[in-house]
Amino acid sequence: MSAPFVLEARGVVKYFGAVCALDGAQLQLADGEILALLGDNGAGKSTLIKCLTGVHRPDAGEIRVDGARLTMKSAADARAAGIETVYQDLALFDNLSPTQNFFAGREQVSGARLLGRLAVLRKRSMHAETLVALDRLGVRIPQDAATVGLMSGGQRQGIAVARAAAFAGRVVILDEPTAALGLRESRAVLDIVKRLPEQGISVILISHNLDHVTEVADRAVVMRRGRVVGEAVPSDETHEQLVGLIVNG
Repeated sequence: MSAPFVLEARGVVKYFGAVCALDGAQLQLADGEILALLGDNGAGKSTLIKCLTGVHRPDAGEIRVDGARLTMKSAADARAAGIETVYQDLALFDNLSPTQNFFAGREQVSGARLLGRLAVLRKRSMHAETLVALDRLGVRIPQDAATVGLMSGGQRQGIAVARAAAFAGRVVILDEPTAALGLRESRAVLDIVKRLPEQGISVILISHNLDHVTEVADRAVVMRRGRVVGEAVPSDETHEQLVGLIVNG
């Protein structure tokens, strides 16, 4: 028997009032796979991702992780299942350092049992772990940058992706990671994405850039009107096929 999918959506339905955002959506992500999720605005991509990450609860259908059905009531449940998401806004604090952003909400402390609220932050340990995680994915940041607000868009994206990979047990979902980036910065981010499977992380990549998808994705699925309408291995030969699915379904 083949191994179960790392992450799977089966017949997911989601309504917002009378509007059907997802109409039996299906999605399968294999171990070590980079899967591109394509579709025009309003196709249902963001709603499906939010169902996969616990932000929305499906009205019907099911989500499975490693073959086991999972009921997620919040994004915390998705993170506990090893699913991390990097949205377009990155959710970084401009006034904090890379290390402080890396461990925001997950701070390491010493002496918590003895000192209670006066527990001491393990700053050196967190800084060292941040540098290791960034180096593992080839993320380069200026040594003298005190806060992420002083960094470029590509460097900020690199920090956000590395943070997600460090805490994800199985899956990282990336929402338009190269949007609004220049050519050089996009190249650096794509290189980071390609390294994620080497760290045991499967990837779902939402993108409107088919050239980027062709470069990094193993497979691309296309959504339209809340359903998956087709898939292909992205290449120069399947470019027109994918465009046709996006436009015409």
